[in-house]
Amino acid sequence: MAKAERADRTMQLNLPTALTLLRIALIPVFVGVFFLPFPGANLCCTMLFGLAALTDWLDGYLARRLRQTSAFGAFLDPVADKLMVTAALVLLVQVISTPLIAAVAVIIIGREIAISALREWMAQIGDHGQMAVSSVGKLKTTVQMIAVLLLLYREPIGAFPTLEAGIGLLLIAAALTLWSMLHYLLAAWPAL
Repeated sequence: MAKAERADRTMQLNLPTALTLLRIALIPVFVGVFFLPFPGANLCCTMLFGLAALTDWLDGYLARRLRQTSAFGAFLDPVADKLMVTAALVLLVQVISTPLIAAVAVIIIGREIAISALREWMAQIGDHGQMAVSSVGKLKTTVQMIAVLLLLYREPIGAFPTLEAGIGLLLIAAALTLWSMLHYLLAAWPAL
């Protein structure tokens, strides 16, 4: 198969990739709504982030179910996730401006950059199989998404302390972040 034909197949737009692109397109909308001074802006931001999280799950499910996986989709999906979570964490540091939240945001964002760079390097040396997503990484992502949703909303829901629960879950996500980073570093250690 010619190189151009392979490139066409990997760059083909399908439903899972379109959902990933939608997630990226939601980022400026999410940021814009975050700064709009109207009642319910936090609810709108929470819903936008929730929609992005839903498309993250849905694009992976559809890619497997419809057999529409592609190299481009596999590249773009984690980039979209990291962009959305990073945007949310940076915004949250502005409204929950404590050293603890800032430190947790740095840990999570720093881990994402470090592991992305490590994955890229492992792929370049032909050893990317060691960098498959672990169950700890999936758990970290789930806890992190729930924490961000709670922190974006921030208002109590009845007697449920949304802000405090979100901070607690974000701390758990930070611990899982460090644990999963250690897992990836240990997996890559022989190549390092």
